[in-house]
Amino acid sequence: MQKSFIPVNRILLGPGPSNVNPKVLEALSRATLGHLDPQFIELMDEIKSSLKYTFKTENDATFVLSGPGSLGMEACLVNMIEPGNKVVVCTGGYFANRMIQIVEKIGGNPVPVKETWGRAIDPQKLEDSLKTNRDAKIVAFVHAETSTGALSNIKELSEIAHRHNCLVVADVVTSLGATDVMVDEWNLDAVYSCSQKGLACVAGMSPVTFSEKAVHHIKNRKIPVQSWFNDLNLLLSYWGGQKRMYHHTAPSNQYYGLHEALFILKEEGIENAWRRHKENSAKLISKLKDELDLEPIVPNGERIPHLQAIKVPDGVDEAKIRIELLKQHNLEIGAGLGELAGKIWRIGLMGYNSNDKIIDYLIGSLKKVFSEK
Repeated sequence: MQKSFIPVNRILLGPGPSNVNPKVLEALSRATLGHLDPQFIELMDEIKSSLKYTFKTENDATFVLSGPGSLGMEACLVNMIEPGNKVVVCTGGYFANRMIQIVEKIGGNPVPVKETWGRAIDPQKLEDSLKTNRDAKIVAFVHAETSTGALSNIKELSEIAHRHNCLVVADVVTSLGATDVMVDEWNLDAVYSCSQKGLACVAGMSPVTFSEKAVHHIKNRKIPVQSWFNDLNLLLSYWGGQKRMYHHTAPSNQYYGLHEALFILKEEGIENAWRRHKENSAKLISKLKDELDLEPIVPNGERIPHLQAIKVPDGVDEAKIRIELLKQHNLEIGAGLGELAGKIWRIGLMGYNSNDKIIDYLIGSLKKVFSEK
């Protein structure tokens, strides 16, 4: 006989999802509202306000897409890029490469600026590319490259892009809520994130924000946006204005969870959350080095504070370590992707999981598993 599904309560210390705050889980269970219910419209407005706080922006076109961060990536690119546009994409990992794939699928002409996996994007490489490709319209880059643990200086990358009369698309999927993201100060035009990492919510929602310049650019395209679901012109009719226009059946219970997660973040104070992640990252790196002789592959100063790419020692079966951590300690860490597959573990201390207790449990579990290998 079929039974209700009851999952094991894992400790999620990979690249995402992270564990969800219990208050958020409780919020998810509340009574469902219709997607045009007046009370739900009020909730949307509060989410919009909280996202402005979280993104550090005054952009009116700030809202959440009903889908994962990959939907946010596609939405930003498909709105900003017209077929035939030249798009400079800074690539140093798996998810920047996904940007290139999407640019190609929507008819854009991607120009990669390649960086070594595990390193921040070199701003000079972008400068040199834009001097060569003076007809480029858009520059796209990833802030915190989830596949490598590298954090790029997107404030500087944005300055370079705008100096060459380009608009920018920025991926803050892994950084939002956990490390500095300042959309207005850094002059970012189309920005997307996710709900299941630094925000400590469930997966399936993608916060986005578009600058006034980006909205003007989109509204004055020569070729209409090549997507119905992701068309900003339609989405803004649902998220703004006096009369909300039906767009899609929004997942109201998931929005309750996001609302609660953003409320918790505001209660802590976003600058305090950034500080907490940085401090706990330093503790983790110190303990990994001192107690297990394990080190990040990313140089100091270029690391994502809350997602460390840890080098697998010679002769160690990285998959076996992960399997034993899951089996014996109910603890999940991530494997490497692409060029780093089999070479690193990805350890995330995101959102609700960024605390001393979790660090100590991880170190103790790793010690036991290593002693048995």
